[in-house]
Amino acid sequence: MTSIPNVHEPERQTPAAPAVPALSQKHLALLAAGAGFSVASLYYSQPILGVLGADLQASASRIGLVPTLTQLGYALGILLLAPLGDRLNRRRLILTKALALTAALLLSAFAPSVPWLLLASLLIGLSATVAQDIVPAAAILAPESSRGKAVGTVMTGLLLGILLSRVVSGLLAEQLGWRAVYGAAAASVAVLAVALWRGLPDFAPTTRVSYTALIGSMGQLWQRYPGLRHAALAQGLLAVGFSAFWSTLAVMLHAEPFHLGSGAAGAFGLAGVAGALAAPLAGRISDRRGPELVTRLGAGLSALAFASMAGAALLPPQGQLVLIVLSAVAFDFGVQATLVAHQTLVYGLEPAARSRLNALLFVGMFVGMATGAWLGSLALAQWGWLGVVGLATVAALGALAVRLAVRQSTVPVATLAQGQG
Repeated sequence: MTSIPNVHEPERQTPAAPAVPALSQKHLALLAAGAGFSVASLYYSQPILGVLGADLQASASRIGLVPTLTQLGYALGILLLAPLGDRLNRRRLILTKALALTAALLLSAFAPSVPWLLLASLLIGLSATVAQDIVPAAAILAPESSRGKAVGTVMTGLLLGILLSRVVSGLLAEQLGWRAVYGAAAASVAVLAVALWRGLPDFAPTTRVSYTALIGSMGQLWQRYPGLRHAALAQGLLAVGFSAFWSTLAVMLHAEPFHLGSGAAGAFGLAGVAGALAAPLAGRISDRRGPELVTRLGAGLSALAFASMAGAALLPPQGQLVLIVLSAVAFDFGVQATLVAHQTLVYGLEPAARSRLNALLFVGMFVGMATGAWLGSLALAQWGWLGVVGLATVAALGALAVRLAVRQSTVPVATLAQGQG
């Protein structure tokens, strides 16, 4: 009688799918590239906001809506579109989203005004959720004995996409203009779409429940598990500070006393390598000492890193840049380590619903990203760089407060570690 299934009960499964080819290194590299290039679309705008605002004659607060809508679109896409991988042929879903992402990037490249660019930014966020379809595809195709390695490889591609997107965007905009950034991104996604379409096998749907029931079960999960709500809130608060920094950095560097171009802003993206290093280290510490400790250490490190940037005004311009780079390395490490620990906690809540639990966690994170981009642009316009630093510090302290207020999880660490794999 109830349209929303109890997630503790098995859902109606489709007949077993035909055997699929083994996951070759070529296919694994293709999936990693697909995840990297698709998620990179979320971050191309951040180093070029100063150039965008000047070219389109938009204020800092208005141009700040570009990354805000991109992140908001991604959050909505994870919530409303990611579950479709359980009901549809994943290969066709990947192609459809990749083509939609290509079209959205082209719309950005040719946007005649800010409203058009804002619409394109929202569409980019929605369609970039193809990355959330590619990662599970690797898990499905890989044999059980090497599944963790396969997913880890694809996630490395995803992290490299985030890392390199800002660098490439800044340098390309400096040489060819900001429209070339979106044009090149559209071309890369289109090429990968063709490669993925030709290289991936068909995936049979794994459930026959209706779309409404699938989405509705996520609401049940949200109500059932306080640990999920705490993880989403804490990671969302960290994302506020993270996004506020990256969404305003280019505008700040473009102004006095730096007068730096988009290439310099993009180079700051290299600090993101700390995130790639944080993932395996956070996982090992979580296995040995428990993920709760990692969430507190990560949130605390992020708060200290954000707060340290308040002292930049006391230094000469070169010293300010060095301090900002070091702080970016530290908070990026903290944010990514906390995310890995939160995933470990969430995956242990209910193994049969990991995809939906993960979607809910990431919705919280990207709502925080969108909020941070919006509040960051407002803080920069009203109070300058110190306003952004203050916002990021308060948000990170809020995340730390959430983790300190939460009791140690009763789920055994060994179970959680298994859930992560």
